[in-house]
Amino acid sequence: MQIYLAGPLGFSEAGRDFHYRKLIPELERSGHAVLDPWTLTDPGKIAAVLSLPFGADRREAWRALNPQIGRNNHAALDACEAVVAVLDGVDVDSGTAAEIGYAFARGKPIVGYRGDLRLSTDNEALTVNLQVEYFIRASGGDIVSTLAQLPGALAALKLTP
Repeated sequence: MQIYLAGPLGFSEAGRDFHYRKLIPELERSGHAVLDPWTLTDPGKIAAVLSLPFGADRREAWRALNPQIGRNNHAALDACEAVVAVLDGVDVDSGTAAEIGYAFARGKPIVGYRGDLRLSTDNEALTVNLQVEYFIRASGGDIVSTLAQLPGALAALKLTP
């Protein structure tokens, strides 16, 4: 299955380490192809923007690159068969929440992964934000709390052609 891997892990050194050393290999060991939004845009272009000093030139460079990043992720979401969304943090990352909503609207099943032990919910019957959890479960997916549970949750998805 071709999986879009939504989540904020690429923003931090520790997150990238987990993303590339643990999460992606677990999905690939289970036989899935991973569409990684952190690699869909030329890293040289991103590095060029990051190398600019803070200020007007850097803002303009981001304004020019942001639509390309968005289009690349949009195309990958359209191409995938399912989404795995990392739900860690005190609140689900806003970009990840947007990708979950878009995937649901496109009829893609979604599995959430929350390995974070902190509470992040609207009430005690939920794992995360009510709407985020609703879209994941209404898509036919589930929320798991360990990497070991991901393969089973993905195998349980009912894919529609």
